[in-house]
Amino acid sequence: MVPQYPTCTPRMPKRHYALALACYLAIPAAMIAGVGLFNLIDPEMARSHADYVRDYRLLELARRGVLIAVAGLAVILWAATCHLVIKARQRSPGWLVLAAAGPLGFSFIAMLKDRSPAPGDAYQRFIGTLKIYWRVALEIAVFVSVWFLAYESVVLKRELMIRYESFTTGTPVATIIDRQNASSGMWAFSEGLAVLYLVVLIYLLWPIVFNLAGRLLGPRTTPTHPDPRNSGD
Repeated sequence: MVPQYPTCTPRMPKRHYALALACYLAIPAAMIAGVGLFNLIDPEMARSHADYVRDYRLLELARRGVLIAVAGLAVILWAATCHLVIKARQRSPGWLVLAAAGPLGFSFIAMLKDRSPAPGDAYQRFIGTLKIYWRVALEIAVFVSVWFLAYESVVLKRELMIRYESFTTGTPVATIIDRQNASSGMWAFSEGLAVLYLVVLIYLLWPIVFNLAGRLLGPRTTPTHPDPRNSGD
């Protein structure tokens, strides 16, 4: 009889943590869909109707309703993201109050140690072995690195978009930059939102990347199989 040996399967993040990541990724999708629906509802479509004033107001109310619904959905998804991360870490729901502080509050939620880490969670095992002063130093370093990486990613994306527009349209780079500077407030607001979004996304991906790197770069152990000659019939 041939002995059966257990097969190794890749370890995935906790179900609640994976759901948190899915909820967070759904926020921009919901916003894009909501803005698209908002643009489709044009109050001027009421011109062909007999009661123009009434239909115009209804369409305008529908547009505002779409914006309110999208904003509400984004808030729900954000709260769900924070709640699921806290639940995955086996922590008190009271930590959810930090969600009101946005990405800054989530930075502290992401620092919570998992009370019941999943098997093979190298990141939680690593931070669990650190002394308090090393843990504080690590979290400060991660905090600074995450915000720096998010900001630099947005800057890089801006530069690439400028170069791409210049290449496709033939417009000089200086002209594109001057046009953006003319509406600097709008660009600063949109890029600020992008930085805030990336901060949370990087925090969510950081333990996953750490564990993946640990499995790829760590020592590989070859399972030892028993000698069939030493087993009875």
